Amino acid sequence: MNPITLLITVVLAAVAAGLIMSGLLVPGVVFAIAAALVFFALKMANNWERFVILRAGRLSSVKGPGLFMIIPVIDSIAAVIDERIQTTGFNAEQALTRDTVPVNVDAIVFWHVHDAQSAALNITNYREALDRVAQTSLRETIGSSMLSELLSERKQADETLRTEIARKTENWGISVNAVEIRDVAIPVALQDAMSRQAQAEREKQARVILGSAEAAIAAKFVEAAETYGSNAAALHLRAMNIIYETTKERGATILMPTSMVDSMSVALPAAFGEQSRTVAQPPSK
Repeated sequence: MNPITLLITVVLAAVAAGLIMSGLLVPGVVFAIAAALVFFALKMANNWERFVILRAGRLSSVKGPGLFMIIPVIDSIAAVIDERIQTTGFNAEQALTRDTVPVNVDAIVFWHVHDAQSAALNITNYREALDRVAQTSLRETIGSSMLSELLSERKQADETLRTEIARKTENWGISVNAVEIRDVAIPVALQDAMSRQAQAEREKQARVILGSAEAAIAAKFVEAAETYGSNAAALHLRAMNIIYETTKERGATILMPTSMVDSMSVALPAAFGEQSRTVAQPPSK
């Protein structure tokens, strides 16, 4: 009983008792009857509640929110419907995917009643029915999906499941706001196989990347060799840079062959080049 009805009933009953004790029997009886009518007829619905009223077995109205009156004995409250958003968890155990992999799936559905009349009159227990429909729809979705789709395309599976549940509960006055698949559990043996497969894919990708890097480096080496072969000064500068890089460490002793020191002379490569040109000319007759 709501506090307003209780307060009015107590006040009327107290007045009736006072009148009867004062000897005013008729007014006291009238107030007593009024207290009884208020007790059975005055109802209050909260902002999220809807009262489905039947009058002599037929639908009379849907009341709420606020205070309202019913006719005692003739009217009856068939159901009190909560129109707030509700959450229902459901699962499917050992359900087979389209590629015959057994999985355990946990999901949750967010829903609310938008038509209290349909929820009260079209279904016996809409909460229990929604739970059964959600489980059946989940198994149907798993059976029509590949394991890879359930694992990688979770959002799409959620939307498919939400659409299917909404279609089946449409006539019950229920709106399905969202469905979320919380967990997809697969057998341990399959987890090991998938882990090995993923590791093999990563190693394959690493080898492909390494091969591409080796090819790029080889191409750069060929390009550098061509540059050094056609330009003695470039080779000389490269040699100087190598010596500089090796002598940057303090306290290090560097041993260099004399041939390497001799190659640092700019005149020597030029002389070799001049000698080569001389040898290449044919002797004059």
